[in-house]
Amino acid sequence: MTARQAGARPLGLALCLILLAALVSCSGGGSGPDTTLRVLASDELADMKPLLDQLREDTGVRLDMDYRPTNDAGDTLLTGRHSYDLAWLSSDRYLRLRAKQAPAGATPATGVQRTSIMRSPVVVGLTQDVARRLRPEVPGGRLSWADIADAAATGTVRFGMADPRHSNSGLAALVGVATAAAGTGGALRPEDVSCDRLRGFRSGQSLTAETSHDLLDAFAGHPGRTNALITYESELLTLNASGRLGQPLDIVHPADGMVLSDYPLLLLDPARRDAYDRVVEWLTDAGHQRDIMRRTLRRPVNTAVHRDERLRVPLDNALYFPDDPAVLDRLLDDYGDPRRRVADQVIFLLDFSDSMRGARTTALRTAFAGLSGADSSAVAKFVRFYQGERLTAVRFGGRPLDERTVTVHGAADLTRLEDFVAGGGYDGSTAIWSALDHGYATAERAVREDPGRAVSIVLMTDGENNAGIGRATFVSRYKARPADVRAVRTYPVHFGDADTAELRQVASVTGGRMVDAHDSSLSTAFKEIRGCS
Repeated sequence: MTARQAGARPLGLALCLILLAALVSCSGGGSGPDTTLRVLASDELADMKPLLDQLREDTGVRLDMDYRPTNDAGDTLLTGRHSYDLAWLSSDRYLRLRAKQAPAGATPATGVQRTSIMRSPVVVGLTQDVARRLRPEVPGGRLSWADIADAAATGTVRFGMADPRHSNSGLAALVGVATAAAGTGGALRPEDVSCDRLRGFRSGQSLTAETSHDLLDAFAGHPGRTNALITYESELLTLNASGRLGQPLDIVHPADGMVLSDYPLLLLDPARRDAYDRVVEWLTDAGHQRDIMRRTLRRPVNTAVHRDERLRVPLDNALYFPDDPAVLDRLLDDYGDPRRRVADQVIFLLDFSDSMRGARTTALRTAFAGLSGADSSAVAKFVRFYQGERLTAVRFGGRPLDERTVTVHGAADLTRLEDFVAGGGYDGSTAIWSALDHGYATAERAVREDPGRAVSIVLMTDGENNAGIGRATFVSRYKARPADVRAVRTYPVHFGDADTAELRQVASVTGGRMVDAHDSSLSTAFKEIRGCS
């Protein structure tokens, strides 16, 4: 061998090693060429970053994550104008429902392929003192959304929840509460959504944020401001393990059902399918699913993975998500802005003509007692009177007889209202249209005092109009009132010998609807509707 040949061998070997290293680098360890995918992601997925660094090393695929609140991310995709290759959301249900509303010719990006990566239900975390107070009151200590709504209405529970207009966790909680309140066992329909069943629950919210991450920071940073959190099971478990709380939260998996998030990875650009498949294969591998579970405390989708002890609570009562976009519209409209909370006012016009003496007055008082907390049924827990609500009761006969207004701060306020309702003071006539005119004068004062307050009227009568002004006079005065006062609806309750046709006219003129207690009870009628449709 010549000296020249001997010198060439090490040089050739070095070149081969450099070439081999370059090939390995380009292939991501032999899994495929290096590539970068732009991903529109739910903000809570920021906790996946260490695992995504490992994914890049193993597969050669780098995920360039753009974090947004989930529903805001969905709105971005709905425009069809974006440059993302993938979307990774806590849930794509909002996106798919909104896509049904897309105008003709629009191209919302809902993904050409989806794969569930992990799961977490939206649940409730209670401080230890509140949990000790509530759990003994229910069989087996299994609290429900109805129990949480009831405790919120009384001021016992003051919860934090992300804004459902932006965050999936807030929207999923709202769907859970409304579905449990409807009691149908199925997906919500527009007719199942009634604002009276969200009022008490809504009154308990004292903390909000656009994202669940910001919500947790606010909760941990201001101890005592709230005593409950409604968000993902995984986030509550992570918060408990973080050492940021004086005591861990007691996690409630509501007995009447939970909405489950499955964190789907969506392929938006079909040309990136090969890289997408590599990412999915890596994320759903049993070993990596175990790592995801340990780091994030989300439940694995790979059934071969043995679940963490803290994730053993069964999810056999998962609730259906609505499949009609009109349901979302009604839910979000009814719930409103969590940062601008003004308690509602209901004006009860109560017939105290002579025919109401005895059993009918007893039935009326029973109905008010039920709404004040005496009725422990699930439905009653959702529709009861709540903290901060303003209630006006007007007794009328041939004219308005007496009036009482209370703002609910505690049981004593409700007792005063019940005593007033049952206090007698009957009259021989029934002036339905005069009472209604009085009700709208009261409503006009309420609207003027606080334009942000929602006002409604409930009219209960067991007879026919035989005194006071007539329908034509009322309608003339009603039409002369300002538009915001005319927007106040009246919900007549048909009871006893009331004139059905006349009450339907009341509902028609004022935009409300009649509730029939003729073949049931006043308590049932008042549960069905308490001043909103």
